[in-house]
Amino acid sequence: MSTKRFTRRPSNLRASRRIAEAILDYVGQIPATREYRQQNPEDHARAIARTAARQAAVTAGSLTLPPGPLGWLTLLPELRSLWKLQTQMVADIAACYGKIDGLNREEMLYCLFRHTDPQIVRDLVAKIGKRHVVHLASRPETQSVALKIGMHLSQRIIGRGISRWIPVLGAIGASAYVYYDTYQVARTAIELFTGVIDVQGDEADSETAASR
Repeated sequence: MSTKRFTRRPSNLRASRRIAEAILDYVGQIPATREYRQQNPEDHARAIARTAARQAAVTAGSLTLPPGPLGWLTLLPELRSLWKLQTQMVADIAACYGKIDGLNREEMLYCLFRHTDPQIVRDLVAKIGKRHVVHLASRPETQSVALKIGMHLSQRIIGRGISRWIPVLGAIGASAYVYYDTYQVARTAIELFTGVIDVQGDEADSETAASR
């Protein structure tokens, strides 16, 4: 039994690191957007969220369809496709509120993963009333957060992996879950960009915080 635990742990760590690398690839580059500041940003942002959630559900369902071992190979591509869509959605929502210029990787990480595990991202963005205080983290700090997220997701993926052996029902379940996941990302983004954002850290200390 101890041998199984020993062999499983390095495997999980490798998977976690691959997921963390993929996360950093997407949050490190804020995507361009064609959206612009809206007079009623919340309604427009929710419309963007619904469209993105539907697209994410279709993508997840199609990637879950291959049965057996082939289905396992789609796990990381599924996550990459999902994060590409979600980061674009967050950027579009930020633009609706006129806050795309200040959007950074810490805010992106917060939007993408706050609903997954609030404890992991709490050091990046703290909510104080309607104000969000963003800590500009160093690269090692960001890598550490990404690895923690990767470890959390790798454990969840192992649980979800059984759906790869049930082609049709697995696809339906994955689509529903990803729709929900994407909409939660949008809710976090809307809440973040609705309030005042104070940016603090290496480039903005507590006395000269950049607010927007």
